[in-house]
Amino acid sequence: MEGIYKLDLKDIPLELKLLIFILNSDNEKDIYDELNSKLDIDWKLFLKLSFHHRVFPSIASKLKAIKANIVPEFVTSNLYNAYKNNTINMLYLLGETEYIFKLLKASHVPTIFLKGPSLAVDLYGDTSSRTSSDLDILVPFQQLEKAEEILIESGYIKDDYFETVLNDWKWRHHHLSFFHPEKKVKVEVHWRLHPGPSFEPSFEDLWNRKRKCRVSSVNILGKEDLFVFLVTHGARHGWSRLRWLIDIHKLLEQKVDWSKVVSLFHEYHSVSLAGHAVILSSVLLKTNIPLEMQAMSNNKKSKLLAQGALFYFKDMINLHDEPLAEEVAKYHRHYLFSQMSRPQKILFILSFFHPYPEDAAIFPLPKKFHYLYFPLRPFLWALRKRKKHAVV
Repeated sequence: MEGIYKLDLKDIPLELKLLIFILNSDNEKDIYDELNSKLDIDWKLFLKLSFHHRVFPSIASKLKAIKANIVPEFVTSNLYNAYKNNTINMLYLLGETEYIFKLLKASHVPTIFLKGPSLAVDLYGDTSSRTSSDLDILVPFQQLEKAEEILIESGYIKDDYFETVLNDWKWRHHHLSFFHPEKKVKVEVHWRLHPGPSFEPSFEDLWNRKRKCRVSSVNILGKEDLFVFLVTHGARHGWSRLRWLIDIHKLLEQKVDWSKVVSLFHEYHSVSLAGHAVILSSVLLKTNIPLEMQAMSNNKKSKLLAQGALFYFKDMINLHDEPLAEEVAKYHRHYLFSQMSRPQKILFILSFFHPYPEDAAIFPLPKKFHYLYFPLRPFLWALRKRKKHAVV
């Protein structure tokens, strides 16, 4: 299981280890023997983990092929019902993907689809093997307002309003959310791949390297850009869902210009992100790692980050469940900072000197005087901290 890398897996629940074993194996007899040897499995936890990690489509398919009464019926029926519903949902989202793409194309808005059904087809070969709860599209920042107008005219409602001061939303945030009340579809319109401050490619570079999806006319990221995007996205979420790591596993097995990938990670100061993603994929999913990527993972920082990511696997942590427990929030802040390269850390620290919306909330000024928040920033930060401690 561990390939050329080593991780301490003692804190990983037995049920999650079984889940990973099933995901790794295509041999029905091996799966049967493994299931037959695990008499102390908490099947309710196994089911919860399947849904939490968004891997239930693959688990449902593999368990259905095992024609034996080893797994409780409530587990297999729940998994298979979810699998069928996901297949219908993904086909529905694929239709909406085409619809939105044609809408934006007709108005000359260049669009790249980042995830959703197009990613499922690209990595898994079909829409039913991966889950997706929304659609993510990337447009040039200059076309953001136009894309927003088009979606609203087609029945979508803007679902993302955030406070801002001195236009910090342009670089601190990276997408707007829209929801269609009748279609029950959520669309995230990105003008950046990730929240700032960060180093990332321009839209023009991504557009020049884009591809067409195999089963539709939509644009998707080039394979090399897709790998960098998926690694950075998964790392930002602590790899807290196995699905993100399986995406990496699937792409590592495809034909990709790995020399170009290495170059991109160096260009965007993310070598350690690539390194620890490769280690996790190798250890947990038995991925065969290309030589170029092995070289990126052979350093102490990548190994420490890979081991640190297992924190999110121990207790089924969901980073979208807010407010997070203080222990989890503190660990995640530290983990994100430890991922950064030195230039990223400098950029991140410098970003604290730019005013925050909270500064305007605690000390309102007319908009024409907002520039004063720069010299006032240290004092307002201290005041907010003082008030917070007073409340506690």
